[in-house]
Amino acid sequence: MTSNQPLKVLEAPEIHHLRAAEGWLELKNHTEANNELKRIGVEWRFHAEVLAARWKIYAMAKHWEFAHTIAHGMTALYPDQPEGWIYRSVALHEMKRTCEAWHSLFPATDKFRGNPEVCLLMARLSCQLGRTEEARGWLQDAMKNGDKKTVKLEAMVEPDLEPLWEQIPK
Repeated sequence: MTSNQPLKVLEAPEIHHLRAAEGWLELKNHTEANNELKRIGVEWRFHAEVLAARWKIYAMAKHWEFAHTIAHGMTALYPDQPEGWIYRSVALHEMKRTCEAWHSLFPATDKFRGNPEVCLLMARLSCQLGRTEEARGWLQDAMKNGDKKTVKLEAMVEPDLEPLWEQIPK
């Protein structure tokens, strides 16, 4: 399925298993979340929402290579949705491949122009690569395009952005 086709809506019982998995993720229990996703029929396992939940399970378990594989598949199956692009770069960054993460996400900045999550991640990656001026610009874009207060609060607790903390307006 490509992203220019409408995304099929998950129906019972798959939607119930997905929601249960998301609930377990909120409770920080990736094992039970995984058990719920295993109950979803094979024909639904490549649905965007199911893949996103699978990525979150691997991320919570810190299985970054598996998370990267899922995210890479998401960008191939759903190239017009930003989550796959974001998740792929987060996984690469967590695997200490920050430069590759930056290059992997950069095309998404045009594709999802103004997406505050993309801009904030670009700020994080740029900052970790020592590109503080560039990071400051991405952070400003994130604040301009998202909820300024929410972005500021996220930025002030994000360790990747620590070199910019003193420069973030209070």
